Amino acid sequence: MSFGEIVTWPFAKLMVWLYGLTGSYGAALIFFALVVNLIMTPFMAKSKKSMMRTTRLQPKIQELQRRHEGNPQALNKAMQDLYREENVKPMSGCLWSLIPFPILIALYSVIRQPITRMMFLAKDVVTTLTDYFSGLGFDVAAAGRAAAYQEIQLTNLAHQNWDQLQADLAGKVDGLLNVDFSFLGLNLGDQPSWRTIFAGPYTWAAIGLFLIPFVSAALSWASMKVSSAMNPPTGDQQSQATMKSMNLMMPLMSIWICFVMPAAMGIYWIANSVFGMIRDFILTKLFKRQLDKEDAERLANRSAREKELEEKRLETERLRAEGRTEQNTNTSKKKIQASEKQKADERKAAIEKAERAARRERLGVQEQEKPASQVGNRRYARGRAYVPDRYTNPEAAAEATEAAALASEGAASIDESVEDDVLTGAAVETAEELITGETNDD
Repeated sequence: MSFGEIVTWPFAKLMVWLYGLTGSYGAALIFFALVVNLIMTPFMAKSKKSMMRTTRLQPKIQELQRRHEGNPQALNKAMQDLYREENVKPMSGCLWSLIPFPILIALYSVIRQPITRMMFLAKDVVTTLTDYFSGLGFDVAAAGRAAAYQEIQLTNLAHQNWDQLQADLAGKVDGLLNVDFSFLGLNLGDQPSWRTIFAGPYTWAAIGLFLIPFVSAALSWASMKVSSAMNPPTGDQQSQATMKSMNLMMPLMSIWICFVMPAAMGIYWIANSVFGMIRDFILTKLFKRQLDKEDAERLANRSAREKELEEKRLETERLRAEGRTEQNTNTSKKKIQASEKQKADERKAAIEKAERAARRERLGVQEQEKPASQVGNRRYARGRAYVPDRYTNPEAAAEATEAAALASEGAASIDESVEDDVLTGAAVETAEELITGETNDD
């Protein structure tokens, strides 16, 4: 058995079983499309859910794009972090969306070669049937483009001459199935043709075949339209324009494909589009409820977490204010020593500040008046000749400016009392010496 036969074997067996079950080639194709869609539903559901998750992240993605505009590396990292946080894998569903194409190719092989790929008969049977019908005067195509569908022609002729064939070729075509390609008055083994419109004959068999590609294209377009309506377009304007172009090109491609292939492929395409729309509608409704619930739970958990952290912060501040905070056993020894040293320094500074304040009060030392130009401990940050009302009172500004300049002349630019809020130890000792000296002189 060749590789091609191994690949097409399950599809061929399914088609034979469905044809035997329904007795109709067209019905077998429709049920084939249904079975394929049912099998593919779990895989397509994964792709659908991933796409819907990504769609819901578009506002956040656009915000990241605005924030990191001109920095693609930072944007990529931020988007990866966002996908990880939201548990989204954008590429997880891409592989499953490509599976229908191999199935379509395998089905085309089964339809195009019903004798060797559907019934798994040897090529000698094809040669025997070709010689037999050629001997009866039938024009059996064996070369050119028509040769691609020779087995369909032979299978169709075998059905039309079944009794005579069984009598004349007894024992030579064992395993050959009596396949009837007719469905709703159409021969699904034939190809639609443009000549029908211009040359006739204007029968349902010819017109119906001609309409199949257009019905297939219309349903293909409707399927993509329904999907777009349920899932708003994502990405920038360029990607949305590309998607619109694909939504137009795919139906046009289906028209061309259905005109160059047997009508059976068009019937399968039509059925697949219908079942695809139904599946997409159901999955969208189902996952919308699930994602709404997940988003609500995620938001509630986030709010509860933030509330818990805020309560812990407030409790820690309260305990710290009461001096009841406990030392974290996991804190390193170095951090503990640094914290204890800082607390000791703060206690020492507080004691020294209180002592200096008491000595200053005992000695009667008054705080130096702060000039209007002072900022922090810089006494003349706004200038030594600064006058606050120089704009509101311009008449007296000149005189006030000159007075401020004279008052600041020779004065220190740093106000040490602001930094320590007390006199330095040296200043206090100097004041004590002055006072003591004055007392002794008296």
